[in-house]
Amino acid sequence: MQETWRWFGPQDLVTISDVAQAGATGVVSALHHKSAGLIWELDEIKERQSIISTMSDGSPSGLVWSVVESLPVSEDIKKKSGKWQEHIANYCTSLENISNAGIKVICYNFMPILDWTRTELKWRIGTGATCLRFDIIDFAVFDLHVLKRSGAVTDFNGSLQAEAGKRFARMSKREIDILAENISSGLPGATEKFSINKIRQHIAEYREISEHKLRENLITFLSEVAPVAQDLGVRLCCHPDDPPFPLLGLPRVMSTEADYQTIIEAVNIPSNGITLCTGSLGARPDNDLPGMIERLGDRVHFLHLRNVKRESQNVVGSFFESGHLIGDVDMLCVLEAALKEEKRRRDIGREDWSIPMRPDHGQDILDDVKRNSQPGYPSIGRLKGLAELRGAIAALETRV
Repeated sequence: MQETWRWFGPQDLVTISDVAQAGATGVVSALHHKSAGLIWELDEIKERQSIISTMSDGSPSGLVWSVVESLPVSEDIKKKSGKWQEHIANYCTSLENISNAGIKVICYNFMPILDWTRTELKWRIGTGATCLRFDIIDFAVFDLHVLKRSGAVTDFNGSLQAEAGKRFARMSKREIDILAENISSGLPGATEKFSINKIRQHIAEYREISEHKLRENLITFLSEVAPVAQDLGVRLCCHPDDPPFPLLGLPRVMSTEADYQTIIEAVNIPSNGITLCTGSLGARPDNDLPGMIERLGDRVHFLHLRNVKRESQNVVGSFFESGHLIGDVDMLCVLEAALKEEKRRRDIGREDWSIPMRPDHGQDILDDVKRNSQPGYPSIGRLKGLAELRGAIAALETRV
């Protein structure tokens, strides 16, 4: 597996020199300043490549931009409204420019409005480290009492509504503001943050879009862009919903193996693939991650490796992000399945046999706690995760 590291660009507190010292060989990045729907120009892509290839002192970093994460899909495309056709055309132009720069793996997601959603960004665990957490009661507080979404009461049972009411009554204005900011913080790496009114507006625009309709819109998008990617030798990989269950009354279409299988069968060409995120999918107890790699491995183009500790066995429930090898995801079985898939690819002569992976997220440990890094992306916590994964892979390679 190619070891990669997510880097949010020149404004990232983790430098390219830091990434090189971590031992990664590939960088996962994006032009986060570009709004969804706009064309990524070749000159801008090459400028970012030049930055990635250079250390702080001007010497070569040895790093390459190996995965784009993300080339964002606009809300117009997801809703199939407004400028959706123009945005698909621009997406195809961006694919061509990215391919011409030599980058062949592109991660995207099809989640309405928000990317990953958490209620706490610095939840303290017993060691003193902090991590990302999704608390279903806090989320109910936000949905029922802060956002005051029409229809929210039908999404939470009576017991959960009562718990949320009690918690809301105890919360200070500052605590409520922090909760709202955590949930509505927008996309990782992006400068955009959504106000409560903006979220309400977006939700209203999705009112007539069912899960079936959103899936149809994803298939329409892929029917247009995947053949272009195929001709360019580019591998598209859709990131799962995070969390992998419905929120805010919005449809979710990439939460289970069945979801992925449906999309793969609908647009059945090799470029249409998967970002298998063990943390996102692992938040659901009914997702069999090693089995997904075994059955869908041909389309696994990118791996996000992190772990979660679920606080119940309910499909919709609370969880927090644990150590990479400690949690409810059997990471060793996942890694073994991935290594077997790589061997299968080598045996049949696939050029893309090596699957890029990155240590996804990480707990804030040691000096991370004193820094204001991108939520979920501390330097030392991810370094620890990468080292653990690297050691596990080295051990497993001897028996695969």
